[in-house]
Amino acid sequence: MPLDRKTIRRRRNVLLVLVAVTLCLAFLGYAAHWWLYGRFWVVTDNAFVTGNLIPVYADATGMVAEVLAEETQDVKKGDLLIRLDAQRAAAALGQAEGELGRAVRAVGALFATRQQMCQKIISRTAQLDRIRHDIIRYRQALPSGSVSKQVLQNAEDQKDSLEADLNEAEAEFQSVEARVKGTSRVNHPDIEVARNKFVDAYIEFARQQIRAPVSGYIAKRKAQVGDRIRPGDQVMTIVPLDHLWVEANLWENSLRNVRPGQSALVTADIYGRSHTYHGTVEGLVPGTGSVFALLPPDNATGNFIHIVQRVPVRIALREDEILKEPLWPGLSTVTAIDIRDAKGLPTAALTKTASKEYETAIFSGDVGAANARAKEIIGANLTPESEGVELACPAAN
Repeated sequence: MPLDRKTIRRRRNVLLVLVAVTLCLAFLGYAAHWWLYGRFWVVTDNAFVTGNLIPVYADATGMVAEVLAEETQDVKKGDLLIRLDAQRAAAALGQAEGELGRAVRAVGALFATRQQMCQKIISRTAQLDRIRHDIIRYRQALPSGSVSKQVLQNAEDQKDSLEADLNEAEAEFQSVEARVKGTSRVNHPDIEVARNKFVDAYIEFARQQIRAPVSGYIAKRKAQVGDRIRPGDQVMTIVPLDHLWVEANLWENSLRNVRPGQSALVTADIYGRSHTYHGTVEGLVPGTGSVFALLPPDNATGNFIHIVQRVPVRIALREDEILKEPLWPGLSTVTAIDIRDAKGLPTAALTKTASKEYETAIFSGDVGAANARAKEIIGANLTPESEGVELACPAAN
């Protein structure tokens, strides 16, 4: 039975009222949610997981003989990653060791020469004192005729000759003294030069083994067996996954109430909304992304178009959460920042460098080992008489 117009109109009005009521309730619900909750949160999907990507560089020259780490592997700080062929470095180290030993022996010979010059000065001083005493006696005996003038003249000539010899010996001593004065047989400048060359060769030899500066996972391995590696060549990257953060790029007109210390909720696309990470705003990057670009904009030239910029905001993640549900740098997230507590300055950063990947001590031991080995070489090349007491050379009268 067809409906009359009155019935159709009545049903239409009822549907319109229902639609209007539904829209009003939805608007009121949204308004209430925004007023009670939404206005206190800044939400963006322009947020990505990031972390420290530790590059591993070669610090020595050599051919890759063995690759001991592959991508995705977990390595610990100090683990051997790549071994270079160390034959050339070993030869250079042996040469530096020989040069250091030769320098020690040369300095020892220099001190021995100084001792020899001292002995010569002492001997010639004694001879000169004796001839001076003879001359005094000859002059006293000359009036009585006990000594001839010829004997006195020969003694005086001999005295002049001995004085010249003494002056020559003193000049030779001063020449040697100028090279050893204020030093010893173990800290002479020639030895220091040779020792530092040995330390450099030792470090070059030690760096033929490329080790992990931090703990993490291997990524972007570039080195292959047979490659010739030079200092500064990047061979791989290490990514520590126990210290990650989110970089949320917020519109500049959304930053008014964003402050370090505020809490944040992060959902990663890899897990969806089934898992929420709890973060803390650590700081605001001091500049928009455009000013750090390879070609920063120059708004003083050409036509100007106002574009709202984004500012990166660093949000720390809890270590226990990212260890339970792992994340990787570059993953997309949806990040919401609770801005109810807007106290403090936006420049009051909370970032710290207390994590393990901000320092490494795997390189510091090379110098200590090199110095210890250099000390052994110096001790082995010191002659036994080097322990003797240096003679004090008298000045000429």
